Amino acid sequence: TTDVFAGGVSPYLPLNISPEIERQIERVLILAEKPVMTRPIAVATVLEALHDAREKDEELYEQVKIYLMRYTHDVGIPYLSAEVSVSTGDSDQAIPNQHGKDVSSSWEVSGDIYYRLGSYVLFNLGGIAYDGNATPTGSMLSIGIDYAQLDIGYRDHWLSPFTDSSALISTEAPTMPSITLSNYRPISRLGLSYEIFLAEMSESSRIAYQDSYTTGKPRLAGVHLQAEPVSGIALGINRQLQYSGGERDNDGFGDFVNALLEPSKYDNTSSSLSSDQEFGNQQASLTARILFPGRIPFAAYFEYAGEDTSRYNNYLLGNTAFSLGIDFPLLWKRFQFTFETTEWQNGWYVHHVYGDGLTNKDRVTGHWFGDQREFNENSGGMSHMLRAGFQLRDGAYLQGVYRTLKNEPYSSVNYERMQEIELSYSSPWHGQLLGVELDAGRDIYGEKYVRLSASVDLEQDRVMMSGKGVSAVADMEDLTDVLLDIGMTYSMIKTDRGNWQEGEFPDWKSNNVNAHLGLGARRYVSEHGDLGVRVEWDRIGGHDLISARIADYRYRIVNGFALDCFFGVGRYDFGTAAYGWYMGMGPQFLNLLPKWDLCIDGRFFLKMVRDKLLESDPPGISKPDVFNVAAMTVYLSRRF
Repeated sequence: TTDVFAGGVSPYLPLNISPEIERQIERVLILAEKPVMTRPIAVATVLEALHDAREKDEELYEQVKIYLMRYTHDVGIPYLSAEVSVSTGDSDQAIPNQHGKDVSSSWEVSGDIYYRLGSYVLFNLGGIAYDGNATPTGSMLSIGIDYAQLDIGYRDHWLSPFTDSSALISTEAPTMPSITLSNYRPISRLGLSYEIFLAEMSESSRIAYQDSYTTGKPRLAGVHLQAEPVSGIALGINRQLQYSGGERDNDGFGDFVNALLEPSKYDNTSSSLSSDQEFGNQQASLTARILFPGRIPFAAYFEYAGEDTSRYNNYLLGNTAFSLGIDFPLLWKRFQFTFETTEWQNGWYVHHVYGDGLTNKDRVTGHWFGDQREFNENSGGMSHMLRAGFQLRDGAYLQGVYRTLKNEPYSSVNYERMQEIELSYSSPWHGQLLGVELDAGRDIYGEKYVRLSASVDLEQDRVMMSGKGVSAVADMEDLTDVLLDIGMTYSMIKTDRGNWQEGEFPDWKSNNVNAHLGLGARRYVSEHGDLGVRVEWDRIGGHDLISARIADYRYRIVNGFALDCFFGVGRYDFGTAAYGWYMGMGPQFLNLLPKWDLCIDGRFFLKMVRDKLLESDPPGISKPDVFNVAAMTVYLSRRF
């Protein structure tokens, strides 16, 4: 079936339309060790992954293959669905990732039809409509080959490995018209992939220009680059630029390149650059996804994003957001489990030039936390998402999702904790898929709501899974170790409270010896190499320091001795969280006792930054707090 797309264009799977098949496709890609870093996913990518997943889950293979066959014809309707709902309560909260729909919407229809003209041209006509909005999502012309596919039209974008959120761009807002160039087949042995797009946002009358406002449609450009040097392991970098609109005419190619390569110089107001001369508003992120094969396969993934640069430095992210997630596609043969969490600093999705911020049709274009606060209010906060799925024996699917969010208390708005639970049940009936969903929750203002909806997928021509489970995975060789670390850390911290001239609050240093704990996983990647992830806890200068190793590489030099090196993100809890890069390396003495390794790490945390937002912060100093930490850690690591 992959011959249908061999060398030509591929259609995309819809985003956040059918949770049942989307979870099954996630399982296929994890079992086949295909890390997903962007969405929508090309159908050709899943078809190729099916062959690798077949030996691990034969039933899943048959299920997804039958579903994907609807995309392999010259003409087809891959999906057509309708939903009706009733709701109670006073909340108008946005439903996360549903193209702008809120809990009061009483209906929705969506669908897509395609026509293939040979191998290199594909026409799609699609759309999503609900109370108050209709967008031709999925309507586009696709031209090209597997290494360079051009999509012109209403194509969704999602620059993140996360399934429930994306800091830069997601499906939280209605789809924008765009031009996109990307590849679905990786290039070279490094597994290089790219995506470049230019979109037009909805009209805004609050674009600052020459001490007044101008009205226009800002542009949104995005760049994604990723590498998959080893099967199942991918690293990506993303940039997004909001610019132009109305009388702001800084939209030349030279302006774009300068802002892309030197954002601290061309995209920050300073003594040499006025607000009118700024290129616009930028965001950047580093993403990673590592798949761990074995008896219980799972994926660990990260996103470290910045709304700006820090201290006019191109490699330091300012106003950061950090997300981490873990996904188990197959637990006890019939369960799936996912946990994702995000913490963000102030400053996200608002901007002094673009008064409406990063929004399209009044919805934030990125993480759903941006719609869980007052318009143009920029407090930090933290969100969590927990999702569990269960495949019933009659082919039905049951899923529960819990989300919660709390904005920081320093905000001028008295926010409450947002909580919601979503329970959905779907089952085949006479060749169609019927679904029922119950949503209940409380929003950030304390308003409660309950929403009951029923849906039908009118093009559900696939065979549902029996839910019997699979035994092949349990028989596989386990190439993954789970790690537990216990030890001690000697650290030195240097703190800059931003008083570069005042002198009332001098910089201070502190030396500490404290306990060290770590939890992680590591997988075999070559004859001498292993790669993994870790989350670590230390107590430094009287405050908690939590660090996440996004990539942790160990090289086994000789039997019993290895060298480890890593990099990641550090979070220092100093009233509010300070974030920054960290890195380190050190020797490991293996198997001092069975499954026990002795490790010595030197670590350095580079410029973890937080803004002064609390009443306890030094008054009259606007420059941020900056923390540098050097640490030596000795610990025992137990492998499970």
